[in-house]
Amino acid sequence: MKSKDDILKKIIQLFEELFDTDKELITLDSNLYEDLDIDSIDAVDLVIELRKMTGKKIQPEDFKAVRTVQDIVDQVHGLLNDK
Repeated sequence: MKSKDDILKKIIQLFEELFDTDKELITLDSNLYEDLDIDSIDAVDLVIELRKMTGKKIQPEDFKAVRTVQDIVDQVHGLLNDK
């Protein structure tokens, strides 16, 4: 399965493409809402892209706890490794 580094690279690419975010701003500790200016509509777009990336449905209750890029990496890693 994909490593967390591979997942992070893909997430950075998604943020650049979807939200025109400068990749220099994206770190594992970046808060989606405060640091990266993601709003609720952006979050929905992100979930759709993550679903395409993983091929698996992301449960809304799982994604509600996501606050940082690290949280996204962990969620995607878990989905790809059937956790």
